[in-house]
Amino acid sequence: MAEKRDYYEVLGVSKNASDDEIKKAYRKLAVKYHPDRNPGDKEAEAKFKEINEAHEVLSDKQKRARYDQFGHAGVGGASGGAYGGFGGGNPFSGGNFNFNGQSFNFDFGGGGAFDDILGSLFGFGAGGARRPRRGADYQTNVSLTFEEAIFGTTKKVSVNGTDINVKIPAGIDDGMSIRLRGKGGEAPEGGEAGDLYVRVRVKPHKSLTREGAIILSEQTIDMVDAALGCEIDVETVDGVVTMKVPAGTQSGTPFKLSGHGVPFRADGDRGPHIVTVIVETPKNLSKKQKELLEEFKKSKKRGFWG
Repeated sequence: MAEKRDYYEVLGVSKNASDDEIKKAYRKLAVKYHPDRNPGDKEAEAKFKEINEAHEVLSDKQKRARYDQFGHAGVGGASGGAYGGFGGGNPFSGGNFNFNGQSFNFDFGGGGAFDDILGSLFGFGAGGARRPRRGADYQTNVSLTFEEAIFGTTKKVSVNGTDINVKIPAGIDDGMSIRLRGKGGEAPEGGEAGDLYVRVRVKPHKSLTREGAIILSEQTIDMVDAALGCEIDVETVDGVVTMKVPAGTQSGTPFKLSGHGVPFRADGDRGPHIVTVIVETPKNLSKKQKELLEEFKKSKKRGFWG
C-alpha cells in the first residue's frame, strides 16, 4: 500500500492555514476532481478520495491536533480514503462513493448556490445532451446498535410495500447513507428508476464512543493500583480484554489496545481502542488509612521514596 501524502500537501495549504483557507482549498479541488466531472478517470477518482480524506481530518480541530502531533498514526486511519471511499466531508449535497461494490451517499445539507453549480457542471451527459429523466429518489432510515455498525449486518427496510434486504458494511458510521440504485421511484418513459438512500442511525453505547476508526473509553482505578501497578478488565466490542497498567501511572494516561477498534479497510484491518485511565482519589479515609498516608508523606520528605 502506497505511503500516504501529507494532508496539508494534498490540499495545497500551509500547516498554519486557517479553517476558512482549508475549506476554500477543499471546495476548489473537490469540484475539479469530482467523479461526475471526470467519468471513468481513475486518477481523478483517487485524487477525489485523497482530498476528502485530508479534509475530514484537517476540518476537525481534535483530529487536526492529533495529526499535527502524531501524523497519520494519530488519526487511526479513520478517514474517507482509508475506507476505500466512504466517509469524509463533502461541501455539496448528494456526494456518492463506492465501497466493496456498494454505493454510499453523504448528505451534508448542501443546496442553494452549490447545488446550482453542480447542476450546471454535472447535469448533462456526454456531448452536452441532457440526461433522460429519472424516477424519484426515496429515502428511509435504519437503526443500528453500536456493535452492528462496527461489524456490519443485514437489515430489512420496506419501500412501497416491498421488503428489501440491505447489507450494512463493517465500519459504517452514524449519518451515512447507503445508495441502492434503481430501488426508488418507478422509471418514467425512456428513463431509469430512481435510487433508494438508506440513512444509518447508530445508537450510542453505554460506555464506548467512536471517533472514525478509533474506539474510546475510560477506566477508573484507585490511587494505590495506579502507584503499584495492576491489571484491569476492559470492555471492548470484542468482549472483555485484560490490560496491564504499569506502576506510577498518572491520571489521564491513554493506553492503546491495537486491533480492537473499527474496521477501516476492505481487508479487515481495524483501528485501535484507546483506554484513558482515570485515577480516583479517595474521599472518606479511615483513621488508619490517614496515618499510613501521613507516614508515606513523611517518608517522601526524608528521601526514602523513589
